[in-house]
Amino acid sequence: MEPLRVLELYSGIGGMHQALRESCVPAQVVAAIDVNTVANEVYRYNFPHTLVLPKTIEGITLEEFDRLSFNMILMSPPCQPFTRDLLIQTIENCGFQYQEFLLSPTSLGIPNSRLRYFLIAKLQSEPLPFSAPGQVLMEFPKIRSENPQKHEISADEKIEEKKAEPNIVLENNTQRSREETVLFKLETTRELERKQQQNSNLSVQMLKDFLEHDINISQYFLPPKLLQRYALLLDIVKPTCRRSIYGNYVEGTGSVLQTAEDVQIDDVYKCISNLSEEEKITKLLMLKLRYFTPKEIANLLGFPPDFGFPETITVKQRYHLLGNSLNVHIVAKLIKILCE
Repeated sequence: MEPLRVLELYSGIGGMHQALRESCVPAQVVAAIDVNTVANEVYRYNFPHTLVLPKTIEGITLEEFDRLSFNMILMSPPCQPFTRDLLIQTIENCGFQYQEFLLSPTSLGIPNSRLRYFLIAKLQSEPLPFSAPGQVLMEFPKIRSENPQKHEISADEKIEEKKAEPNIVLENNTQRSREETVLFKLETTRELERKQQQNSNLSVQMLKDFLEHDINISQYFLPPKLLQRYALLLDIVKPTCRRSIYGNYVEGTGSVLQTAEDVQIDDVYKCISNLSEEEKITKLLMLKLRYFTPKEIANLLGFPPDFGFPETITVKQRYHLLGNSLNVHIVAKLIKILCE
């Protein structure tokens, strides 16, 4: 087939563009549009031959869109509450069929528990290679297979379920059920069991496969003041773990990595409540906890080894940009399915 002409909206640092490359679908990105000038700088650094327009979508006229002559759109819009309903209403009105997904990188063997919403759509005249109407799929469809999906639920049900999920308030143990006895580090038995199950999933790679080596990690160690403030909230992982999160804990940093191999987390936390503040910090520093580097997060997101950042982009900016990005491998697989 002729190469697709792809328009990339809310292009960020180029996760969609990279996924398109990985999918091996013949295509050319005719333009990337994003209002974030810092993200655009990173995009240009990695895709220097692609036209980048620093505009809002509303700032582009229909004539300008027509001149780009595209036949596919890739986009990662802001996570605003109205986005899904408005998007579905629009694609239905325009005569598209669509499929929704809730997918985590762990489904592809990547040790990163980050469930995200995806949607693919195609004109009714070019049907999708599978059928699951009214369902939000929790796994990739088996193309040309009549076997029903194992983990499919109704779209409205899933969205309502996500809205209804209670937020865990770690500082108020009275909100937990009696069955969830609080352990050290303010974890419950249920939370601990969930982590153990994730770590025992041999289909998922270990974190050590995504870590940088021969680098100066001193700038990534958690400072004493932060350890003192967030000690009981940290999600601590080791290089041999098969899980990580990138999200809400500790000001958005997600999991932190224990680099001291000869220290047991249990030994540190079980006695910490009886110590003075100074002794607590001394104890916690024994774990040698550090953040994942921006490069390591990029590795977990599926960006290739040659993906980089201009020197002008600060470490803080890199964390922020990666936090707004997506998993390249998941999107690449969805593009393949869409173009089947």
